[in-house]
Amino acid sequence: MPMLDMPLHELKQYQGRNPRPGDIDAFWDASIAEMEALGTACELVKAGFQVPNVACYDLYFTGVEGARIHAKLCIPRADKPLPAVCHFHGYTGRAPDFSWMLSWAAAGFVIAAMDCRGQGGESEDVGGVKGNTYCGHFIRGLAEGKPEKLLFRHIFLDTAQLARIVMTLPEVDAGRVGAFGGSQGGALTLACAALTPNLNRIAPTHPFLCDYQRVWEMDLARDAYQELKDYFRHYDPCHEREAELFTLLGYIDNQHLAHRIRAKTLWFTGLMDNICPPSSQFAAYNKLTCEKDVVIYPDFGHENLPYSGDKAMQFMLEM
Repeated sequence: MPMLDMPLHELKQYQGRNPRPGDIDAFWDASIAEMEALGTACELVKAGFQVPNVACYDLYFTGVEGARIHAKLCIPRADKPLPAVCHFHGYTGRAPDFSWMLSWAAAGFVIAAMDCRGQGGESEDVGGVKGNTYCGHFIRGLAEGKPEKLLFRHIFLDTAQLARIVMTLPEVDAGRVGAFGGSQGGALTLACAALTPNLNRIAPTHPFLCDYQRVWEMDLARDAYQELKDYFRHYDPCHEREAELFTLLGYIDNQHLAHRIRAKTLWFTGLMDNICPPSSQFAAYNKLTCEKDVVIYPDFGHENLPYSGDKAMQFMLEM
């Protein structure tokens, strides 16, 4: 068969290239403590979109650095607590329409879908500007040289805070909460599970934000990873700080968070993915110590993977 990356048997053994910071666990433990100190208070505003038997809300909470974070929330009418899922969107995007979320509500789930700060939805990026900053997000804060300044550190924590908020809702069975999403949404699904150890199960699809150095070495620092190439060209054209920068990115590399994940995992990936190459994904998948399985699409790239949505919902229904 055609091959973009390593053969599958090598992918299943691959352990990644991007450096792992020595204090990463202490860093994330302290970050989680900062986030948890904010609590699980939220504001629910009845949405303009409403349908029979499902209540639709705009949900707001205050995240780290004081950012106002927005999510959409659908709660089916029920006489007992329900399972719930958190959905995370692709890079530069926004939460899906309420009408898309209704398929999950019809299946008996409470569903929350978060807007990433500074991207296409309503959540704030408070790092100097409000509203849509659109690109440059995973290198945002790199010039500071401090992992606590990385924008994706804040976004990762937003996912975990949302999961905790969902678990406190009276309509939700806190023991049956999952997460899913594709590309950036797949990356945030992994991050949410890594920072929320009591999440029940996750279904990431071709996740972004894994093994940056491997992506660079494959000359795939374009499309979603273009800002990595741009950063080196503008700020380190001779790569004198290469090791330092890749190590700093290691704090937001999901392969180095994977060992924290306890949720049962169903992963979807295409072997012809030239946006988030398979080896970068397997660098994280191979470090999972939880119960896991991967669904392989040999002829597919970074695109819709047929039946993956159905499989993910069936997987969540097992909760």
